[in-house]
Amino acid sequence: MADVHCRSGGTDTPDRGCLTMECPAKTPGGEEGTPVIWRQAPKSITNPTWTDYPAVSGPTCLYDPQPENVLANIAARILNDFRQLPVNPGSLEAQPFPHTLKGGPTNFYATTGEQGFDVTILGQAVHLTATPANYTYAFGDGTNLGPTPAAGYSIPEAEWLNNETRTSHTYTNTGNYQATLTTSFTGTYSVNNGPPLPINGTLDITTPAKTIQVWKTEKALVADTCQENPNSWGCPGTGTQ
Repeated sequence: MADVHCRSGGTDTPDRGCLTMECPAKTPGGEEGTPVIWRQAPKSITNPTWTDYPAVSGPTCLYDPQPENVLANIAARILNDFRQLPVNPGSLEAQPFPHTLKGGPTNFYATTGEQGFDVTILGQAVHLTATPANYTYAFGDGTNLGPTPAAGYSIPEAEWLNNETRTSHTYTNTGNYQATLTTSFTGTYSVNNGPPLPINGTLDITTPAKTIQVWKTEKALVADTCQENPNSWGCPGTGTQ
C-alpha cells in the first residue's frame, strides 16, 4: 500500500522527510506527484488495518491521479508487460560439441541468469527482475529432460563422454539432432522503489536449435601413426575417422 499520509510507523508517527518532500511534475504542465510511504501486509489478511504495519520503504514520489489505485492498475497488466521484456534466454551448451559419440554421456548446460529492467508503466517507475526458475532440455531425438531447476555446469574436457551429470544425455543412434533449451523465468516488480512484489505467471523462452552431430567409434589395429603414414586407417582425410 502507498500511504499518502506519510506515516512511517503507526497512526501517530509521521515521517518528516515525506512530509517535506516535493514531487514536481515530470513534464511541463503535467501532474505533480504525491509523497508516500510504502507498507506491506501478508496476502492472507483480507482488508488489513494498514496502520498496524510498519513502513518497508520510502519516502518516494507517486505519480498518479489516484495514488491508492496505482498498484492495482499496474498489477492488472504486469504479467503482459513482463512477457514483453527483452529477456536474454542465454544459450544451450554441449560438451563435447559439435561432435559427440553414440553411447557416451553428452553434458548439456544453460548459460543464463537473473536480469533486471527499468520501465515506465502508467507513469510510474517500475523495476522488474526476471529469474530463471526451471529448464526443459529437448535433445532432438524425442527425449526431453525437465522441467528441472538444474541449469547444469561445465566440466573438464577429461571428463567428457565419461562423467554423467544431472543434465547429460546419451544418444543411442548416430545422426544430426536439433537440441533446444526452454527456460521458464519467474519475476518480481517494484513500483517507485517500493517493496518487490511477485508476478503471478512465467515467461518461457526457447533458444535457437543447436545441431548435435552424433558419431560412432570403431577400433582397429594399425601399424603406423598418422605422422608416419598420413594415409593410415583412421587418419584425417582418409574418410575412416
